Amino acid sequence: MSKTVSFLKNAFADLKESAKAQHEVDKANFAAAKAESKAQWEEAKAMGSPKAHKAKEQEKREKQMEEANTRIAAAKERIAAAQNK
Repeated sequence: MSKTVSFLKNAFADLKESAKAQHEVDKANFAAAKAESKAQWEEAKAMGSPKAHKAKEQEKREKQMEEANTRIAAAKERIAAAQNK
C-alpha cells in the first residue's frame, strides 16, 4: 500500500508543478497579447488623425508619380531607339 500512496503523492506533486508552470506560461502569453493589443491601439490612434492620414496618402501618391514618370521616360527611350533603327 505504501508504494501506491507514494506513487499518488509523486503524481499529484508533478501535476501541481506542471499546473504552476502552465499558469506562468498562460500569464506570459496573456501579457504579450495585451501588449500587442495596446501597440495596435496606439498605432491606430496615431494614424487616426486626419493630418497623418493625409500626409501618408500624399507620400504614396508622390511615389506612384515618380514610378510612372520613370516608366514614361523608359518608354520614350524605347520609342526613340525603335524609330532610329
